[in-house]
Amino acid sequence: MEFYRAIAADDHTTVGKLIDEFFLPYLKIRNRKAGYAVSIVKAGAKLVGHDAGPVRAPLTDLTEEELEQLDVLIKKLGTQ
Repeated sequence: MEFYRAIAADDHTTVGKLIDEFFLPYLKIRNRKAGYAVSIVKAGAKLVGHDAGPVRAPLTDLTEEELEQLDVLIKKLGTQ
């Protein structure tokens, strides 16, 4: 929501900060494996209390390390 509000307000400083501090690290995790576009969304939903279950084969869930990295990114943003 913070990103949306920054875009709507033409707040380039906040937009740049969020791209650098959230979106680029998020994409770095997402781009590690084919199918992670689905895996990372399900993992993020689970981390904020909306368990969507595991991905179906042939996709794989995030590793514990990747899940921890995603958790850090989400917690840095705070409640949205």
